[in-house]
Amino acid sequence: MTPATRNFIRALGTELSPQLMQETKRFLAERFAGLDPAVRISRDHAYGPHERHRLDLFSRQGAAGAPVLVFVHGGGFVMGDKRAPDAPFYDNIGAFAAGQGWIGVTMNYRLAPAHPWPAGSQDVAAVVHWLKQNIAAHGGDPARIFIMGQSAGAVHVAGYVADPRLHVALGSGLAGALMISGSYDVARADANPFHLAYYGEDRHAWPGCSTLDGLVTSPVPLFFSVSEFDGADFQRQAALLVAGWQQAGKGFPPLYRLTGHNHLSPAQAIGTPLDSLGPLIHDFVVTAGI
Repeated sequence: MTPATRNFIRALGTELSPQLMQETKRFLAERFAGLDPAVRISRDHAYGPHERHRLDLFSRQGAAGAPVLVFVHGGGFVMGDKRAPDAPFYDNIGAFAAGQGWIGVTMNYRLAPAHPWPAGSQDVAAVVHWLKQNIAAHGGDPARIFIMGQSAGAVHVAGYVADPRLHVALGSGLAGALMISGSYDVARADANPFHLAYYGEDRHAWPGCSTLDGLVTSPVPLFFSVSEFDGADFQRQAALLVAGWQQAGKGFPPLYRLTGHNHLSPAQAIGTPLDSLGPLIHDFVVTAGI
């Protein structure tokens, strides 16, 4: 990343304001290289009964027994979509996966406040179940499923990994899980309107929604990242992650700090010259999937 680009992103600040969201989206959409015409996209497969229980599949011809990378979008628990009508997000991540020779998956999930905790993690479980049953027919390996979530999506991934009651197979059924700018200790998270919509008004119940302890003890290969220009609460959550690993005597967690990025840019930069996250995802999948 050039100093000029870093300065542009830094100038947007760390608060998730409309300006930050719109300008990050515009800046990175303009730099997206375009979808490879060799990538095949099959849209809106139903993985459950709700209208938002839909996923898109990305692959290249001839894929067989390939790793599967699932992306779970953010949106503060109350909004967001696997596909933007006016931007390449998040087809860019599905196409990235297909470009590696994998199967890419982007998914929608039910939204708060109509569907509060733990609906998002239940929907991740439903996707894992669907993939176990169906992905081989689309060229994927059901034994090598990787789930990646950003922001609220990372919370939903963490909730699935950390709670064995949600697991659809022994040990979760995952080959790995990646959490980008997530929140793990709900009791010490900001009580903003998005958290209230998902976790409810009773803050005494919030500790029971936390995933940090379950993540520390999980046997699933894990990947975490936080951005240099993430908001204060996401920085604090990364610090709590480090503390949790230290207190468990497990050293430093598998946590990456993405220099020059803000809360949105790591996922949206995939498929652009500014991509810092894609190479790390590649290395994680290749290493964990052996």
